[in-house]
Amino acid sequence: MIAAEGQPASAPAVPSLSLPPSQFARLQPHAYLLAHLSPPASSNQSPIRANGRKPLEFRPFSVNAGSLTNTNGSAVVRIGDTVAVCGVRADILQTSDIPSWGVSSSSTARKRRRTQGSDENEDDDDSEIQDFNLLVPNLSLSTGCAPGFIPGAPPSALAQSLSHKLLSLLHTSRLVRGEDLRIWYQPPDLDAIEREKAEEDRMQTEEEDSAPGRPKPEIRGFWVLYIDVMMISLAGNALDAAWAAVVAALRDTKLPKAWWDTDNEMILCSDEVSEARTLNLRGIPVASSYSVFEADAAASWRATVIPEAGSEKNSGSAKSERWILADPDGFEESLCEERVSIVVGEDLERSQAKIISIEKVGGISIGKEELRELVEVSIQRWKQVKAILEGANIL
Repeated sequence: MIAAEGQPASAPAVPSLSLPPSQFARLQPHAYLLAHLSPPASSNQSPIRANGRKPLEFRPFSVNAGSLTNTNGSAVVRIGDTVAVCGVRADILQTSDIPSWGVSSSSTARKRRRTQGSDENEDDDDSEIQDFNLLVPNLSLSTGCAPGFIPGAPPSALAQSLSHKLLSLLHTSRLVRGEDLRIWYQPPDLDAIEREKAEEDRMQTEEEDSAPGRPKPEIRGFWVLYIDVMMISLAGNALDAAWAAVVAALRDTKLPKAWWDTDNEMILCSDEVSEARTLNLRGIPVASSYSVFEADAAASWRATVIPEAGSEKNSGSAKSERWILADPDGFEESLCEERVSIVVGEDLERSQAKIISIEKVGGISIGKEELRELVEVSIQRWKQVKAILEGANIL
């Protein structure tokens, strides 16, 4: 190009050597996250994640109950861009369809304890839930919820693992009471007239035992709850969203009035919505997950690309640096090996928080002191999520 007379020739444009953040994140994801969490010491900036959150900051949480009309209970939970939909469908299992019900000595002992024991003992006896599989959770990852899930693919290992974790949490937390799932039958007292005089004599002697020969209530069936969870958008931390959706859907679940019909020899249900009853759940357990991001993989990059004179942090100690990230998103989960999941519930007798389960996999970098700190953070998270779930639109 020839410049006009008296004017200097324009220099050719020099291509930029910098990369947009999106391309940098795809080419060097580990270094990209490390650059955010480990800013230069001269900047006096606090560590911040690539998504703009602090290390122990959770994403916004929201819930909408009663979203599905053809279920006994449902809920939609959103944690950031992770969305889970849960629907609960109730079905009846008659005791006549349980092969071991009439012949098992343990079943006979359980029935005897329930008919003779107090209400508190009945609430504490939830062995049928596991023995007869009365809670059946299932999680599926819908097509398009994340880039890796394509149409026609078989259930992934992640979906099967999450389904197993949901079942384990339902049993560990004892969220559903066994009494809420039992369908009772009170046989008619055919000898009531003949026994009336004996009852009056017993009241005069102040005896507390029941009248001899009075028919005892019998269990004729159970409610089986099929809990289906679908992840319609997966942007990390699927367990917290799925479990919150399960809890919210169970809080919204209503079981019809059921009774044993002696003429048809089957269990019948009422169509009246006013006669349906809700589940008396044991508190509102909340799961909080964390991931550990370590600087080892990008320690050499940090010392070479962004050297800082006189700084020992970037030269030698970077290999031991690590950050605990609360509620990790999909990008962070792909870069972290060690993970911690803490489920906090409520001690109904003492009206205070209690730890239901702690699971730590993938490493040994988190010690006792840090785990204790995460427990405190999880308790605060439990209080926040509990308040949101209690204020949800339960229809």
